[in-house]
Amino acid sequence: MYLTQKEERMLNGKEGYAVRKSMEILVALGNIFGAKKLIRVGSVQVAGVSYHNLGDAGLEFLNELARDGKVRVLTTLNPAGMDLEDWRKLGIDEEFAKKQNLVIDSFKKMGIIISCTCTPYLIGNLPRYGEHIAWSESSAVTFANSVIGAMTNREGGPSALAAAFVGKTPFYGLHLEENRVPDTQVNVKTKLKKLSDWGALGYSIGKKVENKIPYITGIRDANLGELKTFCASLATYGSKPLFYIKGITPGSEKHRPPREKITIHDKDIKEAYENINDDVEVIDFVCIGCPHSSIEEISEIAELLKNRTISPTTEFWVATSRTMKQLADKRSYTETIEKAGGKFACDTCMAVAPLKGRFRSVATTSAKGCYYSRHNNMKTKLGSLEECVEAAVRGKWS
Repeated sequence: MYLTQKEERMLNGKEGYAVRKSMEILVALGNIFGAKKLIRVGSVQVAGVSYHNLGDAGLEFLNELARDGKVRVLTTLNPAGMDLEDWRKLGIDEEFAKKQNLVIDSFKKMGIIISCTCTPYLIGNLPRYGEHIAWSESSAVTFANSVIGAMTNREGGPSALAAAFVGKTPFYGLHLEENRVPDTQVNVKTKLKKLSDWGALGYSIGKKVENKIPYITGIRDANLGELKTFCASLATYGSKPLFYIKGITPGSEKHRPPREKITIHDKDIKEAYENINDDVEVIDFVCIGCPHSSIEEISEIAELLKNRTISPTTEFWVATSRTMKQLADKRSYTETIEKAGGKFACDTCMAVAPLKGRFRSVATTSAKGCYYSRHNNMKTKLGSLEECVEAAVRGKWS
């Protein structure tokens, strides 16, 4: 891989330990994937923030980099393992909180914005169409590539950090136009009636196209929440982190529908629900916000909970960024949700918080959330926002 004189200096340690280590990671990646050079990136999004996933070894690695490492581009963080301010209200262990705060302290020293959200595009890290970036959270990567039209591979935590310290990433994979051509046409012949249907659709398409890029037809309209949910599900259940929806997402007009074709019928959505949903009635945990809730979704939750009370046997979380929570405070949505017995889970989410053993069942609008909840030994129910709020109020799925 070709390196400039400045990049050679970085690799030789002339700009400190963190930069040298980062160049070693980037050069190794470039050589593995056949990149010819490094390219500049406009922003970075770093996953691997929760102490639940990092452990002491990951914390030690971050501390080493933080000794002299400073990011060179706009860099934001994925969710942590807890709400950084109100972790006690969410039942987080004090020892875990201590370790998680040490992780955050390391990222602060690096100059990273402590955003702790999987929806960086909602809080200011919004790339332009065609811009090269280095993001790592699967749903955010898929959203950036597909809905925004930026260009990024799905980075690991270390490679994203490396890109942040150097300001560059290897030029391979989805940074190359020839690798962004759709492989399979997916004709959707079913009506998507509620938000969770988009998660079921992502499950079905992901399973069918596997590691290919779908070109989707048959969908006339899609809003932010629906696309956000679809991105998370598609990335979780099988596809590359890129798709095109004809007439809706940028770039779809540049491509012809591929010859290989599959069709999604009503029965496919039904089968998706059957595979995601478990046979469970009592619900002791309801979580909305995987990916993190937008202010519009928080508004809808507040409206559904107005003058209602959540069951004392059910924990209700609204997972979101702190920025969205601050907007919710000003619009009185927070007051309404908390008066009903709900809790805000800022900075964290159901996929990375230490929830194993705490709950037996969960209801959510997120197919991705169901996937990770099963890893935490929970029974899962995927449904609409209305169905999830009803489960929280009644303490059971109806």
